[in-house]
Amino acid sequence: MLISVLPHSASFAVNTDIAEVRWIKPFLRFANTFKLDPTRPLAARGLVNTVKSGQTVVVFPEGRITTTGSLMKVYDGTGMTADKANAWIVPVQINRAEHARLFSYLRPTQIKKAWRPKITITFLPPTKLALDPGLKGRARRQAAGQALADIMVDARVTCADVNRTIFQAFADSAKRKSHAKVAIQDPLGTKLSMKKVMLGAQVLGPKLQPYAGEGDAIGVMLPNSAGVVVVFTALLSIGRVPAMINFSSGAASIRATCKAAKVQAILTSRAFIEKGRLQPLVDDLSTDLEIVYLDEIRASITTGDKIRGLLAGMRPHVPRKPDDAAVILFTSGSEGTPKGVVLSHRNILTNIAQGLSRMDLNTEDRVFNALPVFHSFGLVVGTILPLVEGVPLYMYPTPLHYRIIPELVYDKEISVLFGTDTFLNGYARAAHPYDMRKVRILLAGAEAVKERTRQLYMDKFGVRIFEGYGITETAPGLAMGTPLSAKAGTLGRILPLIETRLEDVPGIPSAQGDMRVGRLHVKGPNVMLGYLRVENPGVCEAPVDGWYDTGDIVGLDAHGFVRIMGRAKRFAKIGGEMISLSAVEAMAADIWPSALSVAAALPDARKGERIVLLSQDPQATREAFIRHVRDTGLSELNIPAEVLIVAAIPLLGSGKPDFVAATALARDRSTGRKDAA
Repeated sequence: MLISVLPHSASFAVNTDIAEVRWIKPFLRFANTFKLDPTRPLAARGLVNTVKSGQTVVVFPEGRITTTGSLMKVYDGTGMTADKANAWIVPVQINRAEHARLFSYLRPTQIKKAWRPKITITFLPPTKLALDPGLKGRARRQAAGQALADIMVDARVTCADVNRTIFQAFADSAKRKSHAKVAIQDPLGTKLSMKKVMLGAQVLGPKLQPYAGEGDAIGVMLPNSAGVVVVFTALLSIGRVPAMINFSSGAASIRATCKAAKVQAILTSRAFIEKGRLQPLVDDLSTDLEIVYLDEIRASITTGDKIRGLLAGMRPHVPRKPDDAAVILFTSGSEGTPKGVVLSHRNILTNIAQGLSRMDLNTEDRVFNALPVFHSFGLVVGTILPLVEGVPLYMYPTPLHYRIIPELVYDKEISVLFGTDTFLNGYARAAHPYDMRKVRILLAGAEAVKERTRQLYMDKFGVRIFEGYGITETAPGLAMGTPLSAKAGTLGRILPLIETRLEDVPGIPSAQGDMRVGRLHVKGPNVMLGYLRVENPGVCEAPVDGWYDTGDIVGLDAHGFVRIMGRAKRFAKIGGEMISLSAVEAMAADIWPSALSVAAALPDARKGERIVLLSQDPQATREAFIRHVRDTGLSELNIPAEVLIVAAIPLLGSGKPDFVAATALARDRSTGRKDAA
């Protein structure tokens, strides 16, 4: 294909193993070729002079045809060649060739094959490797390889099909990607293919149109199930914006979020309300919001409705644009009043492409998602991503069933699992060592993964936990650890096409070891359209100049690896020094590993602020904390003024600690004792 579009003078560097494949040999007669062994970097020396002479050379930096459908390892030798020749690099992205029945190396169970796939070849603007002039030898070779890999990753994301809506992405999955008979199932016994999801959405959609105008929001208060996917897709089809309601947050919070998003009606089901014991909540909300029961709508569907839905096919009832609002999610309120976060179709599809550029996923995988769909992790990563990619998905209504979930992971042969540190700990304690035998991707987010959790999974199951860093406002991924980009003690590398800026924080050194430290601001195609606030209902407040202030204090090394130091609001200023509450909690986890602990900063007349630690461990004492700090040589400013034992740490529905409630609890229980450390 490349021979047909490139100048005749172009030469090809070909892997020695590939060059010996019988059916490839005849094609090599039509091109100038260099046979190279990618495992021997010095073998590329012969290319350098050729490139310096100005000749075009085509190199496949992975050294092989992909067997995963995603980008694989990029060899350093190619980057070294480009560096030594000071060459211009023209990234080329070939899309959908992997779907070809004759030539693709992917198995039919990995990807849906076609006799005549629509293949595109995209040439991106030329660029050069930007390396530190001081790097020499092996370090320079590795840096060149990494820089070239980054160019290839950026090219993959740049060429991803994000100029469409999520509804169109689901339709494409139903037509071109998902060959599975069951795309989604749940504990109720529901089993749906993507075509059935689309048909159900097309039938249901017109029934929901009266509850909001085009482009307006409709509340969705449902658990993880196949049904919530059909409802979500139906709203996208009719041009309405799903506003995902956190039913665990209480009536006052829900009412405030509905006011911010100008939600007039909430979709739910009587079966869910009954099983979730949410009738008092619904009774409270029904005084000023319309509660719409999907059970009743389903009963009203006629044969004519089904025929009209069938005739609609894969076309939305109301077309929307990629940059229109796709969904409204609400911030957890862990540190203040919840806000509506408006994400566009492009935001979400771009973030999915960013994640998949570093993580290989195919239809041989099985994804298990118990994280709630009102949380960005549960909705985008746990639900939309596998459906867009045609990967079978099992939806489970709650992450709290610690004994049941490992059994389902074993029974359904799950290979991809998402969770938070709190939930993963619960599964590990209840699981049999064989339950995780098929798991190959375990991605954790929403809260920091403790070292004991990481070690527990490695020792008991032989499974490596990869940690991600994301926030609702970035749809949600910002960084992710994967086999292609992992570094101990970090959350992985910043995802492609995301710009970063660090703002100095008074009291915190701007450089720590090999990392620059500061308050993180980000900009990129996955950053939200804007906020919806209670004070200004229905008005989307876009980030200034596209930059979003994460509020996180982070460390960034030269390669883009991220380490979270803490939230800007989760620092205590004691005697002029900034002390991370997250660091205090990490120390508490080392001392009392089986219990959850949360630190809160309270006002102090003498030192400005003081730290109060809440712990669920009945043996927790301030004296034990003092001994730990002194034994490890850490600053004694980390020692809390008080250690309070509580029956339960307040949690949000996502499993993260509720810092607002925890601070209030600390304030109520605190004796006001001065820090005597």
